[in-house]
Amino acid sequence: MEGSVLIYGANGYTGELVAEEAWRRGLRPLLAGRDPEAVARVASRLGLPYRVMGLEDETALVEALSEVELVLHCAGPFSRTWKPMMRACLRTGRPYLDINGELSVFEALHQHDAEARRAGVMLLPGVGCDVVPTDCLAAHLQRRLPGARRLVLAFAMTAGPSRGTASAMLEMMTDQGAVRQGGALCLVPPRWKTRAFDFGDGTPRKAITVPWGDLCTAWLSTGIPDIEVYGVYPTALQPILQNVLQSGVRGPSAQELAEGRSYFVGEVEDDSGHKVVSRLSGPNAYTFTARAAVLAAEQVLQGRLRPGFQTPSRLLGAEFALKVRDVSLVDLP
Repeated sequence: MEGSVLIYGANGYTGELVAEEAWRRGLRPLLAGRDPEAVARVASRLGLPYRVMGLEDETALVEALSEVELVLHCAGPFSRTWKPMMRACLRTGRPYLDINGELSVFEALHQHDAEARRAGVMLLPGVGCDVVPTDCLAAHLQRRLPGARRLVLAFAMTAGPSRGTASAMLEMMTDQGAVRQGGALCLVPPRWKTRAFDFGDGTPRKAITVPWGDLCTAWLSTGIPDIEVYGVYPTALQPILQNVLQSGVRGPSAQELAEGRSYFVGEVEDDSGHKVVSRLSGPNAYTFTARAAVLAAEQVLQGRLRPGFQTPSRLLGAEFALKVRDVSLVDLP
């Protein structure tokens, strides 16, 4: 399927992993980004075609999209990049996929649902580790307890952040947290709640509420009105993220990628007090993202397509995460 996918941001840490995974799976994506030397380096190493353009160059972006069947957008922080890419997709009729995990971006893209439907264009954000595992876990739990009214999701990662992830996380670290209550998105203080979660090793780990993308996607995927998302983070997170940006290190090493894991736990409860819990685990977040994103793109190329705003589990099924290599699910009694 030569030229079937445009990977924008292929010169970034995660974008390069996505390009490598696409190449391994037999695709010949068109790579793109704004840094000529970096994009050319990745394209030359993989033997793939490429284009150099900034997102502000709408003409070049539309021309590149016209050569492919869909875009897999990997250039963050997505709060700054989603809109021009989405606009180009609406102009060309190409499906929009991204690996974003930023709540504000999911909410903003969802606001364009009607416009995308009229244009016959699909908007499918979050096809990476944000939010494939948690969105599919939420949908799975809702099937286990159809009358659920409360959903809690939590995650823990063992690999450190890339520069792009650190930048996005610093941008999200505002004076406000968020949860969903009664179906409405509600602002709460940062670190509003703290809870301990057992991710499967028998040792509870402390996590804090975070304003994650699942507050949008899990609500749309399940209809469960009360949702909280927790993440396991070190107390001094901001200095750690700033150090990543200043160090010049692009992201986790090859060894960290190979040894790292990602862990997720979800629980739902109904008004009668019935509760069910499931755990999901997989490779490190960056490998998970590359595998899930390329698999989602393949599914869309094969015809899994629906105009308007979609979530991974609504479009691809609650079992989609389990199709990603090295991912497992455990249902607790």
